[in-house]
Amino acid sequence: MSHESDNPVDQGRRGFLGVAAGFGAASLLGAAAGTAEAQPPAGGPPAAAAQAAAAPGPRLFRAEVEIRHCEVEGKVPDDLSGAFYRVGPDPQFPLRQGNIPFDGEGHVGMFRIKNGRVDYKTRYVRNQRWEAQDRAGRILFPMYRNPAMDDPSVKGLSRSTANTHIINHRNLLLALKEDSPPSALDLLTLDTVDPVYSFEGQLNSKTFTAHPKIDSRTGNMVAFGYESEGHGSDIVTAFEVTPQGRKVWEAKVKVPYVGMLHDFAVTDNYIVLYVIPMVMDQKQMDGGGIHWAWNPQGVTFFGAFRRGGDGKDAKWVQGPHRSATHVMGAWDDQGKIYVDVEMSESNPFPFMPMQDGSRWDPVRGTSHITRLSADFSRGAPKDYGIEQLAAWTGALPRQDDRYNTQPYRYGFLGSRDLTAADPRQANACYVRFDHATGKQDFWNAGPGASLAECCFAPRSATAAEGEGYLVGVVTRQNEGGRTDFVILDAQRLADGPLATVKLPVRNPGQVHGWWVREDQLPQA
Repeated sequence: MSHESDNPVDQGRRGFLGVAAGFGAASLLGAAAGTAEAQPPAGGPPAAAAQAAAAPGPRLFRAEVEIRHCEVEGKVPDDLSGAFYRVGPDPQFPLRQGNIPFDGEGHVGMFRIKNGRVDYKTRYVRNQRWEAQDRAGRILFPMYRNPAMDDPSVKGLSRSTANTHIINHRNLLLALKEDSPPSALDLLTLDTVDPVYSFEGQLNSKTFTAHPKIDSRTGNMVAFGYESEGHGSDIVTAFEVTPQGRKVWEAKVKVPYVGMLHDFAVTDNYIVLYVIPMVMDQKQMDGGGIHWAWNPQGVTFFGAFRRGGDGKDAKWVQGPHRSATHVMGAWDDQGKIYVDVEMSESNPFPFMPMQDGSRWDPVRGTSHITRLSADFSRGAPKDYGIEQLAAWTGALPRQDDRYNTQPYRYGFLGSRDLTAADPRQANACYVRFDHATGKQDFWNAGPGASLAECCFAPRSATAAEGEGYLVGVVTRQNEGGRTDFVILDAQRLADGPLATVKLPVRNPGQVHGWWVREDQLPQA
């Protein structure tokens, strides 16, 4: 089931209430909980542990799975070889009342593809947190990013859940959570080989982003950590390491306020930080609550500084009340910076408390792909541009990752079918954006399906942009939560899957995924 559509922006808010949580930032709750859609929390003050109690807790999985020679419907393309990795929270023990589904220990899955064969394997990240709780047989880190609630026995251990993203570096798979250093896994076995990875002692930050970028020209990894000097710190540490692991520069920058910096943008010449009013709430934490609350009166800041410098040239441009947590693509042109993001008018997470006690708004919390632009060629601009690019809703955009720091043409997004007669019944779909023509092609996953974030896999290291495959996991809610892994031609989504890998079981929830080509994998 698939179509092609021009999808003019003037379709605006069509069916928002029906699709707002279907595949927006709110759908991360569904991904974590194993449910089709997120549900808004009840109103009332965000006091202590009651603040997020209305959100359903994650459905525990806990089983480490290995399936060799998976059942394949269709044919795996001959030129697709490598591994698709995915990670999400899978709590070792039921979460405490009032916690949120972003907590829970990281469970990594791998679809290994070679010579038309697909093997599937999952493993927990056995880092310091996991090992301590495994020995104790109970939760020792009971509240999301609130170290004051930790059991005294874990003082000094890394709090990382390692449950948000993964990326390959120096023949390792780094499992990421932005409040801590990475954990390093074996790319083939998924065994944890370094619970607290510090880039051989070069990590000069207590934290590490969930979204490092790979430079399109050099292959260097560009990364940062916020709250980098400890809990509540307003210092961001940005740095860059070569594919061989050598750090080539580092800068420290002070942000306007301590807000969630989940993602960032990197271009040839700039680092871009977008500060949103998802703020650290110490009063809430002192009452036993989570780290974050949404400030309904807060403003945003678009900040940029030169790559390779010391960060002292950082400039901040104030903007309106908005949220943007994931980048589709970014580039610069003679001092003008462009960043394509998913953007909502307010809090995109239904399980994150509103600081004033108001109810979460599913309309204002719905995200669209939006282009931000700012001209830094003559110093700090007075404002930045905000241009919605399409009517599709969704919060987990991707691109061909070989173009992380360059102008790009194609982007991808999990969304809901805008052509559905009844938006409330719209099926989940994967969409391809062609920024050159303004058109979008999409594949409809069918009734009873929910989709995890997709990922692009090029046909080869030298293939043209967008020439390759779109891969992702489909949860069949009408089949008891059983999982399919689909492989689509990224240039012909309308044709449907070339191959469907049919797993007999459901899967742990996914936040993000990552593709590693065959030539980037170690030899077995």
